[in-house]
Amino acid sequence: MITMNPYLNFNGNSEEAFNFYKSVFGWDFSILQRFSDIPPSAEMPEIPKEVWNKIMHIALPIWKWNILMATDALESMWQKMTVGNNFSISLQVESKEEADKLYLWLSKWWKIEMPLADAFWWAYFGSFTDKFWIQWMINYEYKK
Repeated sequence: MITMNPYLNFNGNSEEAFNFYKSVFGWDFSILQRFSDIPPSAEMPEIPKEVWNKIMHIALPIWKWNILMATDALESMWQKMTVGNNFSISLQVESKEEADKLYLWLSKWWKIEMPLADAFWWAYFGSFTDKFWIQWMINYEYKK
């Protein structure tokens, strides 16, 4: 495993929260993607115009090896943010095989949100909730 990082869900105010965290930790965002940055695809429904400027994914280094990440979890984007589902543990792994193994072991007998599959950000990604109600994300980034 490469790293384990917190992934936060916000109810439309990710940008405000992360500008605050940026002022606290003093680092620049390593990634800032808006919903308008998602390429059109047959698997993804059309993105409502009122959320185009909201945060699809943001990442802020907070230490040498740790990154704080987040999204705006919006009902118009088929999500619902409630207390208890406002964070996930994100595992950045070293291989597809490691991703498959961890995904199988951790998600067994519980709720799959996104099956492991290739994602538009050049990664192999999946997310789920384990039997203890902990949300996980597993991501393997392909070499570019």
